[in-house]
Amino acid sequence: MKEITVKDAQKLLGNTDKVLLIDTRDDREMALGYIKGARFIPISRLEGEIERLSVEKGSPVIVYCSSGNRSMLAVELLRGLGYHNALSLQGGFNAWVEAGYEIVSESSLKPEELRRYSRNVLLEEVGEKGQAQLGSARVLIVGAGGLGSPVGLYLAACGVGTLGIVDFDRVELSNLNRQILHGTTDVGKWKTESAKEAINSLNPHVSVIAFRERLTTENVFHIFEGFDIVVDAADNLQTKFLLNDACFFTGKPYVFGGAVRFEGQASVFFPKEGGPCLRCMFPKPPPQRLVPT
Repeated sequence: MKEITVKDAQKLLGNTDKVLLIDTRDDREMALGYIKGARFIPISRLEGEIERLSVEKGSPVIVYCSSGNRSMLAVELLRGLGYHNALSLQGGFNAWVEAGYEIVSESSLKPEELRRYSRNVLLEEVGEKGQAQLGSARVLIVGAGGLGSPVGLYLAACGVGTLGIVDFDRVELSNLNRQILHGTTDVGKWKTESAKEAINSLNPHVSVIAFRERLTTENVFHIFEGFDIVVDAADNLQTKFLLNDACFFTGKPYVFGGAVRFEGQASVFFPKEGGPCLRCMFPKPPPQRLVPT
């Protein structure tokens, strides 16, 4: 037998202090927490480190990684060195957490957040610090239709803490082929209401602020207050130029998006950082009769 279940491992660790517990994960994985009493030894250093620990070769050694695959390789190595009671934790750290057993965490994220966003935290480009920044971010999405739907769902799923949704339309049956924030039972509802329900169903930890009003020069600056980034998922050029101008004067990044049939465009305009704005490329909106729908 080269594996041990999390239940048997938990009993063994609780009944004796002669068990050596080895965590072979890397630093990014460690941010998710660890099992109390574990020694942190990557597989690449295992052969040298185990000898320095002066462990009796007949003593039980439990090795774990995230899912139980890498730890099996470690067990093969240890058994080759004479540690015949080396065992891999079946299912790894993930199985230990799923079983509800105690872990130690030095993260600023709550245990539930670590589980929900674990795949984000493991990314070098995000990590624990990046996930915390996502949680404190406030993003305004203008439009809850074909573009705003995937934007809202993905931002909520990855843990953006506050989402603002601006829309003044109701859900229609013809929307449902592409506007995935809404379902059949939502037909007739305000899109902001339907969007909020869908986002909170996906991630109840996201705060959704609904603006059921048409964006105008009179209310745009008020709506922008408190948001870090503005995502343009609007379906008309007048609103897009209004968003560009308001972002220019408030110094907020403007994430532009547009799609017609099978073609789409996306960009980020942030003049505050030295880049252009939408009017730098298109000084004036084209005549309405030339705009495709």
